[in-house]
Amino acid sequence: MKNISKKLSMKLLAGLAACCLWQGAAWADGDSSGHGDPDVATRKAYSGAEVYRRYCMACHMADAQGAQGAGRYPALANNPNLTAAGYPIFVILNGLGGMPWFNGMLQDEEIAAVVNYVRTHFGNQYTDAVKAEDVKLMRGPVPQE
Repeated sequence: MKNISKKLSMKLLAGLAACCLWQGAAWADGDSSGHGDPDVATRKAYSGAEVYRRYCMACHMADAQGAQGAGRYPALANNPNLTAAGYPIFVILNGLGGMPWFNGMLQDEEIAAVVNYVRTHFGNQYTDAVKAEDVKLMRGPVPQE
């Protein structure tokens, strides 16, 4: 049992390290505040599945079951907190606990797409679609230095 626990802890630490490395690399390409993506407004928008794979999966896992160990990454699968579409939009824009914010890193269309993706996959069946306009209303102005 001790050996299994040690292996699981090592996997979780590796996942946390990967998440931190990704976040550092993503922010290194941003503005001086570390929270912008200089290409965010001009690049082709990623689909919800692409956003999940690029930004969410490292912590929330491929099956959206989350993980717990060195940190806590909540499950998005079968998650009643996703009932109100405004909640995941707010969390993505502003962060929560150990989750970083993505305001300035993702387009409104991408945030809407990933929220819709998570809310209709992984055992979630919330079909009221989020629109980019909904995200824009919640986003407000992007902070300037």
